[in-house]
Amino acid sequence: MTRPELLNGANLAFIGDAYYELYIRKYLIGKQITNQNLLHKLAVKYVSAKGHNKIVIGLLDQFTEEELVIYKRGRNHSSGVSRKNLKISEYLCSSGFEAVIGYLYLTNQEARLHLLIDKAIKIVEEEHE
Repeated sequence: MTRPELLNGANLAFIGDAYYELYIRKYLIGKQITNQNLLHKLAVKYVSAKGHNKIVIGLLDQFTEEELVIYKRGRNHSSGVSRKNLKISEYLCSSGFEAVIGYLYLTNQEARLHLLIDKAIKIVEEEHE
């Protein structure tokens, strides 16, 4: 396997996005939610760029130095993505968050990975109470 520290921010975010979305889907299914429309609607609150932006605002000061470097690598990676319903600042912030998740996953830092994701879930749920 490629060494995670050598991957660019987009590659780390690619893996992080997949891992985080699967974690959230498993979390929502674990809450005994079976309606597909409701599952999708709820999942979007956790996995959207807007949701990630709120999460990063709540977590940024809790990142380790290493995680902060990875966050910036993901955030600063130029992708050229442009969507009319998405603020570029939210997209970049989201990419940074996903890069941290990807890096922690690829470096087998499971305890830290799950701690940050569980905190992210709390941030999203506090926002929507």
